[in-house]
Amino acid sequence: MNKFIINQQELCNGCHACSIICPEKCITMEQDREGFLYPEIDEEKCTECGLCRHVCPINKSEGERTGEITNPEAFAVINKNEEIRINSSSGGIFSLLAERIINEGGVVFGARFNEKWEVIHDYTETLEGLEAFRGSKYAQSRIGNTFRQVKDFLTEEGGRKVLFSGTPCQIGGLKSYLHKDYDNLFCVDIICYGVPSPKVWQKYIMFREGVAKCKTENIVFRHKVSGWKHYSIMFAFTNKIKYCEIHQKDLFMSGFSKKLYLRPSCYQCDFKTINRISDITIADFWGIQNVAPEMFDDKGTSLVLIQSLKGKHFFDKIKSDTNFAEVDCEKSLQFNPLALRSAIKPKNREKFMKNIDNFPFDKLIKSYTKVSFFKKRPSLVRWTLGKIKRILLNGNKK
Repeated sequence: MNKFIINQQELCNGCHACSIICPEKCITMEQDREGFLYPEIDEEKCTECGLCRHVCPINKSEGERTGEITNPEAFAVINKNEEIRINSSSGGIFSLLAERIINEGGVVFGARFNEKWEVIHDYTETLEGLEAFRGSKYAQSRIGNTFRQVKDFLTEEGGRKVLFSGTPCQIGGLKSYLHKDYDNLFCVDIICYGVPSPKVWQKYIMFREGVAKCKTENIVFRHKVSGWKHYSIMFAFTNKIKYCEIHQKDLFMSGFSKKLYLRPSCYQCDFKTINRISDITIADFWGIQNVAPEMFDDKGTSLVLIQSLKGKHFFDKIKSDTNFAEVDCEKSLQFNPLALRSAIKPKNREKFMKNIDNFPFDKLIKSYTKVSFFKKRPSLVRWTLGKIKRILLNGNKK
């Protein structure tokens, strides 16, 4: 990577801001051996203008990566539309915000699958188009040219309202690229666990299609057939076969939960903070049964953090379409610790990623996620150790 962007490549979050702003178009986003996109510079075309370095959100100060509200208001929220709620990852709050923007003549940007089941960022101007953005996608999305598209919509005659949803680092990249705030821009970020490798995701799709002996027709990462807490990943194939398994037992989700294939920058994320430069932060409200049990029915509850006055006014507009309860912000994050700290890198992470092309997907995942006998049978281990201790103590008395 060129020194004018960032000194340490492992800190790059792949937000695309540098490639979009380059006036000479000499920066392209290229996939590395792990499947993540990084900027590469054609040094023959580069004029060393420094715009790429200036726009990089990693090069910003901590103050430039945080928002105007130090202590955000926090809410537990449920969309009153039960159908949309069931088809959403948690409580369906994103759909309400997005519908409001569309109904006011605006544009919504979000992550969707393309025809190859890769995750990309795109926009829609219709209510029907929002369906593709609903639900979590556990792979890093390609931003492409969406930052420039956002600016075009914001600055066209009359200035259209724009809702941009994404990870905190993607919001950071967008805000840095725009270089100013716009009254008609609303940014919604998520409490991010970390973004998995797109390459690993494609390997998993190939594995699933191999088992089904057919192409994929639909994918749902957070199917609520077994409830919200024990959500399932679901594949539907063109031969009408379906795969549906709770996330604790699914191969891809098992590796993801162990943080085996997150982007390197996710292990040292600069955007883990309570106050953010977005207008609203949304997340699954894990632990809701302990914080506000009246808002828990195992169908999904959203956590909403208000990050700006603009976000507060926006949320007030859709409150009537929700069941909500204000909660203590600190308590709301007790069960969402990755809102404030980065994922811990597993010791065997690099070894796993080096082997991704060398072994069958299922065997590789199982070998890196298997639980030891001692962890599977903690009560038996405690009983055995206790018995050994008693035997040793009795032996010493004799």
